[in-house]
Amino acid sequence: MPKYNLVNADRMKLLKKLENNSVQLIITSPPYNIGKIYEKKQTLKSYLFEQEKTLRECVRVLKKTGSLCWQVGNYIKDKSEIIPLDILIYNICEKLGLKLRNRIVWHYGHGLHSHNKFSGRYETIMWFTKSDKYIFNLDKVRVPQKYPGKLSYKGPNKGKYSGNINGKNPSDVWNIPNVKNNHREKTIHPCQFPVELAERLILALSNKNDLIVDPYMGVGTTLCAALKNRRRSAGSEIKKKYVNIAKKRIKLLKKGKLPIRPTYSPIHVAGPNSKLNKRT
Repeated sequence: MPKYNLVNADRMKLLKKLENNSVQLIITSPPYNIGKIYEKKQTLKSYLFEQEKTLRECVRVLKKTGSLCWQVGNYIKDKSEIIPLDILIYNICEKLGLKLRNRIVWHYGHGLHSHNKFSGRYETIMWFTKSDKYIFNLDKVRVPQKYPGKLSYKGPNKGKYSGNINGKNPSDVWNIPNVKNNHREKTIHPCQFPVELAERLILALSNKNDLIVDPYMGVGTTLCAALKNRRRSAGSEIKKKYVNIAKKRIKLLKKGKLPIRPTYSPIHVAGPNSKLNKRT
């Protein structure tokens, strides 16, 4: 198991300890300033000021070949109006010299239902790089072809497979189930993201033994995904109970007993004879 470090403190305490140009990849999902139990709601101006402080430190510690993956949703203004946080965060990151490579839409099928607007079923992951020279291991994250047996019908490749036999490049829309009550990875954290989400980013944007950091660690999903794939990792979290859960999850990972939804698992759809599809 590679080395890892869990810090029960504010994210700045972890970031300040890291050396310049020492981190290959930062994956995190900061609070959205919507009043969850792990955050104190602020004015939007104050929230963005704190986010910029964090992002400045992230840029400092990133390697020239490094990447930053910032997962955000919407800030809710006046009960129903939404402000997409990725738009506001992009402006900060552009000012800091980061380059946006993809705006990944993470789509999921379950969540709370809205009453006066369409129900929200996505969040975004902004993938930034520090320079034009960055790591992107496409072959590590290819997904199965839709029609793997399809052949070219004309031209010099006639009769040969038309798609890459190792799989296709994932699109920038990722349909991965979110971690709700029946998800095998579920803990007490109300906004936990799945290991598969972090794992795809880690495999694509880093190499073995690289350092992966999550300044808003929660229950340690990024660290588990990093350690599972032979990367060093570090994370910070202000809630002691979440740090303790992260430690337990890493211990289970070491023993090969951590509950993880397997990558590329088909999303469950109830069959036609299921009781879920019938009213009695």
